[in-house]
Amino acid sequence: MSSVDQFESIFKSATKVRFNYQEIHIQTVLLVNDCDESGRNHLLKFATRFLRVLESHKNVDWILLNGSDFANIEDLLKGIERHRPDLIVTYRHLHSESWQWPYSLGEHLDVMTQVTDTPVLVLPHPKKEGGIPERLEKTDRVLVITDHLTGDHRIASFGVVFTHKNGTLFLSHLEDEEVFERYMEVISKIPDIDSDLAREKIRERLIKEPKDYIHSFQDYIKAQNKPIHSEALVDLGKHLTEYKTWIEEHEIDLVILNTKEKNQMAMDGTAYSLVVELRDTPLLLL
Repeated sequence: MSSVDQFESIFKSATKVRFNYQEIHIQTVLLVNDCDESGRNHLLKFATRFLRVLESHKNVDWILLNGSDFANIEDLLKGIERHRPDLIVTYRHLHSESWQWPYSLGEHLDVMTQVTDTPVLVLPHPKKEGGIPERLEKTDRVLVITDHLTGDHRIASFGVVFTHKNGTLFLSHLEDEEVFERYMEVISKIPDIDSDLAREKIRERLIKEPKDYIHSFQDYIKAQNKPIHSEALVDLGKHLTEYKTWIEEHEIDLVILNTKEKNQMAMDGTAYSLVVELRDTPLLLL
């Protein structure tokens, strides 16, 4: 390596992306449902209790969009546009009997999450066996999931907003172990590269950058006296397996994840797998 290349590498390695908080205002929450009156009242009571973290936003207005207000997806989207909410709250398999088969979100929710830019909080279906888990009292333990945490200020900021006072926000970054091994296999076939050194240094760098970003996040909440705790979950592993393990081990109340992919109509593949699998955990889809 030339001295110029070496200097450039050292310079780049010293550069760190620091957390930059983004203001998020939630004044209007739209509760979309197809329940009868009794079920609707129960759902509203649960949702307002579960999201009482939003009480810090003054004068939050809860609006109901009931099943009788929309006959199809087009009507649903028109209702959302009419109210222009800052947050939508609903449940998987809205306006569908397919909640009995755990293979999708249902067509209404699939379209809603991709067409609207409004964050959507997805709850377990009210008719599911056992209903909404009783342990879900508040957003006391929140997990942020993203395929590239470093520099994703928006999702980390949502984590701050939705973590209840004195609760814990887990910022996660999981490198795909299978992808890592595939690249290591290619590198092992290049004689000019020390494979063992490359494995060690690349793994170290992949882990270091998100950890540095989380440290800057922790510096921010400490400096701003934010009344929440923060923990880092950074590793190499298999996405679905590892995330499910973290959710169970840390008794997560709410998962926040990005679901939109630039220049793509469908939900991000990894995000969709998680959304379909995590049927008992509320999900905030950005």
